[in-house]
Amino acid sequence: MTSMSKEFDLGRLLAERGGERYELHARHLNHQLPRMLHTIGFDKVYERAEGAHFWDADGNDYLDMLAGFGVMGLGRHHPVVRKALHDVLDASLADLTRFDCQPLPGLLAEQLLTHSPHLDRVFFGNSGTEAVETALKFARYATGKPRVLYCAHAFHGLTTGSLSVNGEDGFRDGFAPLLPDTAVPLGDLDALRRELQKGDVAALIVEPVQGKGVHEAPPGYLRAAQDLLHRHKALLIADEVQTGLGRTGAFYAYEHDEGVEPDLVCVAKALSGGYVPVGATLGKDWIFKKVYSSMDRVLVHSASFGANAQAMAAGLAVLAVMRDEKVVENARVTGELLKARLGALVDRYELLSEVRGRGLMIGIEFGRPRSLKLRSRWTMLQAARKGLFAQMVVVPLLQKHRILTQVSGDHLEVIKLIPPLTVGEKDVDRFVDAFTAVMDDAHSGGGLMWDFGKTLVKQAVANR
Repeated sequence: MTSMSKEFDLGRLLAERGGERYELHARHLNHQLPRMLHTIGFDKVYERAEGAHFWDADGNDYLDMLAGFGVMGLGRHHPVVRKALHDVLDASLADLTRFDCQPLPGLLAEQLLTHSPHLDRVFFGNSGTEAVETALKFARYATGKPRVLYCAHAFHGLTTGSLSVNGEDGFRDGFAPLLPDTAVPLGDLDALRRELQKGDVAALIVEPVQGKGVHEAPPGYLRAAQDLLHRHKALLIADEVQTGLGRTGAFYAYEHDEGVEPDLVCVAKALSGGYVPVGATLGKDWIFKKVYSSMDRVLVHSASFGANAQAMAAGLAVLAVMRDEKVVENARVTGELLKARLGALVDRYELLSEVRGRGLMIGIEFGRPRSLKLRSRWTMLQAARKGLFAQMVVVPLLQKHRILTQVSGDHLEVIKLIPPLTVGEKDVDRFVDAFTAVMDDAHSGGGLMWDFGKTLVKQAVANR
């Protein structure tokens, strides 16, 4: 029996040192993050959170339309997931012995596979990028081929293998050499065919809806790509790290394209319940049996914390909540409502170019206005740095309306909305009302929004 430490008190530590949060980060972690947050006025101090809302020390509530980059699919602190984690900790399981088979990983794998009946086995890791790394390794080993294709503008993670299939040069610069890879345009079957004819392609990895810019694969593309890949003995990898578990109004986004049955599927983010990092790579039986071909290869691919009891309990609780509370259906219905309400504004605002997406994954794109006064200001922003206008919208949404959003990618004039999948009509009303107010301000030709734009321009020029 171990005695309880009398020295450590988490509540007291936070009470005494919590106010130093930005200074601690600047001193010991990524020093550019607090600098960026201070610059754009995002240096808030949130005291607590529940569902799709935060509260600051003054009791003001903030609507979360970001969901921790999609991690908080059920919102924050869902009671069912909280209880599951309390239960698994209280059970004092003999976890991670490495030389036994605990029940929770098998039970979670069983539940996940019911949503992909054409797949047979699961590998559990700790993150989305690790799920992608697993899929890349398995595809290359199973096919005996070295090259993996990816789509332009893709984002699959930032570890070295995942970075090799990342379509954004800003993330790749300075980290070469990477794995052999080739980008093909999303939806371009001819480009895919040309690469496959070279005979060295192991797989194509694709996001059914790209997180960067929120671009959806054209109807029929995934099915046609799958047929081409299989004809050339290559595999289709569906990266559902952000789009999976109901985000697009279907359990997996590839289900929107009839007849698609990926060979490998990567999931993570929402499976965690927002608590314990977890990633999963689902695949066909023959692929797993080729990788794990003998007892000598039993640990040829593994993860020290993979399939830990807390992560598995969180995942099981998440799937139960999704079933019992009809979360996927809510994402579809609420997403359609939000997209329709925002789409109706396109003709009203000349700076608003397009609203697109599926379910609760929506992209709002801004574009060059028609009127001379607005066009001159737009041109000024574009000359300094593309993406500044979208940032000009994100900032007042938070500062004036207490709504957290994000720009969809570097140098993009697109805001991405990926709120918790539990948001409802009241949250839609709040966002649309706030967005309309910000657009009214932007089109008035003056005010604090354009003053802030000048600040962003100066910052962008200074960083060149």
